[in-house]
Amino acid sequence: MSAGIPAGLHPRWRRAYGKRIEGLNRIGTQSQFYFTTITGIRDALVHYKGETVRLIAQMSLGTGALAIVGGTVVIVGFLTLSTGALVAVQGYNQFANVGVEALTGFASAFFNVRLIAPVIAGIALAATIGAGATAQLGAMRINEEIDALEVMGVRSVAYLASNRVIAGVVVVMPLYCVAMITAFLAARFGTTVIYGQSSGVYDHYFHTFLNPADIIWSFFQAVLMAVVIMLVHTYYGFNASGGPAGVGEAVGRAVRTSMISAVFVVLFVSLAIYGQSGNFNLSG
Repeated sequence: MSAGIPAGLHPRWRRAYGKRIEGLNRIGTQSQFYFTTITGIRDALVHYKGETVRLIAQMSLGTGALAIVGGTVVIVGFLTLSTGALVAVQGYNQFANVGVEALTGFASAFFNVRLIAPVIAGIALAATIGAGATAQLGAMRINEEIDALEVMGVRSVAYLASNRVIAGVVVVMPLYCVAMITAFLAARFGTTVIYGQSSGVYDHYFHTFLNPADIIWSFFQAVLMAVVIMLVHTYYGFNASGGPAGVGEAVGRAVRTSMISAVFVVLFVSLAIYGQSGNFNLSG
């Protein structure tokens, strides 16, 4: 009989009950790992500064073949470049249908800051930095390198997981600056050059509706997403099992979980910051 499952239950109910207990145990194990990782940040900064610097360089500019294209910085730049151009295309055409195409600058200042740039940055982090961290830690677990570190007296969670959380937070700041700049430039280029709108009209509405406080909150969202994404990916990599196939499965689970978590972070933080009114008034 499995532990915690009452005796005398029908086999179907026993299976359902066992799955529920297993799910609760998994949540408890993840919460414990996340707490240990966060509390290990101090040890990582004190004892493993060199590893932290190495991870920051690896995550931002990449290593090996990835360094040729500039690593995650260029990837995030291209992603937000395309979304900023889509804001110009969709915004201009939709506003033109009702004769207010001059408000395309408002669309760039409002939607890029509050929604598009944070979500795209979270997806890019999960698909590049996060997936790479899961694969690295998973390979180390399969090759018993993590066990070897613990035998040598190294704090494995602080050395491997906490360091990656710190590096993810440090990298996301300049990364998000690149994302915002490329999104703004792409939207402005598409509206003023391709559609021929006056740059003065675009800049007027863009600066009118661009709230500096929204940019600060947007950076807060990006940092919070980086913490959540790196916690999820380090957990799945640290606890990978089943050989190379198990590492691939861990990467897939981590990417799915981190993307869902990032979207929920944007949702709940936006609700907490802007509330029901959205802190927005359009008048003229």
